[in-house]
Amino acid sequence: MPILNRAAEMQDEITEWRRHLHSNPELLFDVHETAAFVEEKLKAFGCDDVVTGIGRTGVVAVIKGRNGGEGKTIGLRADMDALPINEITGKSWASKTTGKMHACGHDGHTAMLLGAAKYLAETRNFDGSVAVIFQPAEEGGAGGDEMVKDGMMERFDIEEVFGMHNMPGLAVGQFATRQGGIMAATDEFTITIKGRGGHAAMPNQTVDPIAIGAQIVSSLQLIASRNVDPLESVVVSVTKFNAGNAYNVIPEEALLAGTVRTLDADVRALAEKRISQIVNNVAQAHDAEASIHYHRGYPVTYNHADQTDFSVSVAAEISGADHVDENIAPTMGGEDFSFMLEARPGSFIFIGNGDTAGLHHPAYDFNDDIIPLGVTYWVKLAETSLARP
Repeated sequence: MPILNRAAEMQDEITEWRRHLHSNPELLFDVHETAAFVEEKLKAFGCDDVVTGIGRTGVVAVIKGRNGGEGKTIGLRADMDALPINEITGKSWASKTTGKMHACGHDGHTAMLLGAAKYLAETRNFDGSVAVIFQPAEEGGAGGDEMVKDGMMERFDIEEVFGMHNMPGLAVGQFATRQGGIMAATDEFTITIKGRGGHAAMPNQTVDPIAIGAQIVSSLQLIASRNVDPLESVVVSVTKFNAGNAYNVIPEEALLAGTVRTLDADVRALAEKRISQIVNNVAQAHDAEASIHYHRGYPVTYNHADQTDFSVSVAAEISGADHVDENIAPTMGGEDFSFMLEARPGSFIFIGNGDTAGLHHPAYDFNDDIIPLGVTYWVKLAETSLARP
């Protein structure tokens, strides 16, 4: 199953859409211009139903098949938001807005799904319906969760849902995925240690929150090395340590913050429990007070077995089995498509972006050469899924 001729024919047009979106990045839920652009295109394509404001600023369009849409509906999802980064690519289509940049390829994801929507609306070579989902606020805003909570799955009768993300370093023409956890749960913690300040030359008269905090940082690393099965994955990283403002003063208070990444629900619960125990016990041992705020973020992005096998088969028909890695190692980055996979069975796949700068880097740019491949994947996924009994 080669690249669709129509997808190749549309490449220049889709590239123009992508570069327009790249030049005009928007953050989180504030994607009003992007959503309006998407809405305009979907209506022009003749989609049967175009609905805005799902999950605050999300857009969903339904394309009914040749049988009038009777039967199964699958969802195809792309994300729309950018990142708070200053772009350094120097491209003619670089961001026009200081401090905002499409550094994760969501412009490409949106453009490819728009291209697939145009093709599917033209041909309707399937039974049932396709819901194309354009989501805001993937980058830390949990827009996927907002769309699910807004009743998207029920409103559009979505039975299965699929996502795709570009991957720098994976060659153009290649796909990669895996059953089970493919991306990590992303939790955050903030620790406040209250001691007793004083003169740095008389530490015996103080309760030093910096020394206590340093001990907590070291002890937290034992969660991975001594509490969790070596065959399981967990990352506990302290990324902030703020205390004091003078050379000769031991401060009253220290603040620590960081992130926890896991691929298993039990490991996630264990890490949260051990962080609380370590913080409180170390502080108590040194006569300090400590409090911890633990926030559970995105859950594990968990690929369902049947849908993952199906997505692998579609990718293999397009690129060849030797260009599809069906057991890629999980990444400890997070992805809020996880909320949709909790609501419905589905799968998340990576498409190679080639030898480019990494995601979230100011020199990153989406590779327009992969547009026909991504459009073909979406189209064949929909057509094949909606031809299954």
